[in-house]
Amino acid sequence: MPDLLAYLGLFATAFGAATILPMQSEAVLVGLLLSEKFSAFWLVAVASLGNVLGALANWLLGRGIERFRGKRWFPVGPVALDRAQLWYRRFGKWSLLGSWLPIVGDPITVVAGLLREPLPTFLLLVTVAKVGRYLALAAATTGIA
Repeated sequence: MPDLLAYLGLFATAFGAATILPMQSEAVLVGLLLSEKFSAFWLVAVASLGNVLGALANWLLGRGIERFRGKRWFPVGPVALDRAQLWYRRFGKWSLLGSWLPIVGDPITVVAGLLREPLPTFLLLVTVAKVGRYLALAAATTGIA
């Protein structure tokens, strides 16, 4: 049961970290890897799945966000939202390869939804970015790299 809780905790942290919530999953993954109690393969797989699904939640948020644009409580100003859309249009779908980056990665996935990036393209590029980041982190932590 503790093993299952560790994997669920990693999944939840990775999911939350990929949304607009201010969370970090890297420390949880590194801690579990350093404990040497868990399979590195399954830790990377669970963290990647959680992170990709969190990014998908952002994409879905982006798909419906436009209707709230004029609301007083809306957290993003019109200038910032327009700037984000222009940036995404300039760099296009390939900017999703930067979805793993701190600070800018999560907004990229929201804007991709807002601008109706096709789901298959979104999932492919985000998965490559997220899995690549966790693989690099696991390799560095375990000394493989």
